[in-house]
Amino acid sequence: MPITVTMPRLSDTMEQGTVVKWHVKEGDTVNQGDMIADIETDKATMELEAFDSGTVAKLAAAEGERVPVGETIMVIAEEGESVEAVAASVSTVPARRAAGSSIPEQTTTSTAVATSASPTPPTPPADMPIAPVLPDTPRSNSTRVIASPLARKVAAERGIDLTTIRGTGPGGRITRKDVEAASGTAALRAAPETRTDLGSENRGTRDLGSENRGTHSESRGTRDLVDKSVPLSGMRETIARRLVQSKTTIPHYQVTVSARLDALLELRGQLNAQLEPQGIKLSVNDFLVRACALAMHQHPFINSSWNPKGPSIDLHGDVNIGVAVALPPERGGGLVVATLRNADRTGLRQISAETKRLAKKAREKGLSVEDMADSTFTISNLGMFGVDHFTAIINPPNAAILAVGRAVEKPFIEKDDEGEPVLVIGHEMSMTMSSDHRVIDGAMAAAYLNSVKELLENPATLLV
Repeated sequence: MPITVTMPRLSDTMEQGTVVKWHVKEGDTVNQGDMIADIETDKATMELEAFDSGTVAKLAAAEGERVPVGETIMVIAEEGESVEAVAASVSTVPARRAAGSSIPEQTTTSTAVATSASPTPPTPPADMPIAPVLPDTPRSNSTRVIASPLARKVAAERGIDLTTIRGTGPGGRITRKDVEAASGTAALRAAPETRTDLGSENRGTRDLGSENRGTHSESRGTRDLVDKSVPLSGMRETIARRLVQSKTTIPHYQVTVSARLDALLELRGQLNAQLEPQGIKLSVNDFLVRACALAMHQHPFINSSWNPKGPSIDLHGDVNIGVAVALPPERGGGLVVATLRNADRTGLRQISAETKRLAKKAREKGLSVEDMADSTFTISNLGMFGVDHFTAIINPPNAAILAVGRAVEKPFIEKDDEGEPVLVIGHEMSMTMSSDHRVIDGAMAAAYLNSVKELLENPATLLV
């Protein structure tokens, strides 16, 4: 009999998943263990493998569709069964999905974007902004045309029938750019008296006050900006929910300490020169991870969690450092936290290799729930983006998160061998720790950061 594949529960909090990509199509033969799809959960994007062999009779979920746990996403015909008969006999797939709709009935807070074609446009929930629907055919003459005044003017000048144009503005409104595209020319760009910024037709304002300045803004080589509503992915919804929960339920406060990095940068340079033949390159963040992990032994309350059931404070025996990884836009953007387990018992070389492995996996393939589980302290480093200083929101159930900036070159006054003050140029890095005041007092946070600072300023201690 046919084999039904349902949306699996891939995390303890998962209620629905999104089919990001199918790796098979209807009619393909699959074997047990084959990767058949990428599934986005509320925590990560994970690969789904086939647990049975057969021929794909029906893909019951479109790419981009959000499907509740336990609902059918694929039907497989076993050996000897007619694929056509199995596909025709499937009656458990809801009509809304058999028709290709990308929005499940249960969804009430957001929509998902389907990459496959849909014969009828999905209907968003009542509380969601409605994106413009582009008709496939020109409007009839009896249809009311919605267009900006400038678009109407340009269309009249060029003899273009507005009913033949598909508007890309809010609510399907026809803009100047739509008329230009229809006429196959961009001559309007050369007319300062009619130059407006993107979307200004809808706001009734001119571009950057160009009329008052007597100049107009050029947009050559830039990407057009448009008004649109971007549906949330399951992961982005979870990020939003957890961060709001963290900021509103955890009493945050921040403590900042700066560390001199000259000795560390010098040691790093020496080690990297020696490790270059092995293809290993240590980063400042690798030293930071180890310093934060080792300092936990002196300050165990930093490596703990607030337990509301007690209430109590749970101290952790393992030091698992979470490292925030920024995801590219094609993977939905946002941040995920990869876990470096037992970082206090791991050398710099292993920390470097594991960090690179997890970051690459997060950006290319997606982290598993296991890759992101059990962190006891988190580091968010924006130094590589040129950021000097920032604060971060605690990643529950952690009691603290460290926000790290770049190593800034600045002057320092030191004493020479004879005790005379001299001006030198050095590097300093700012570290700001956000802490849960229910668990960590200000003095505790300051003491911990000073221990981390001491380790960073005496980096040879990180090698043993």
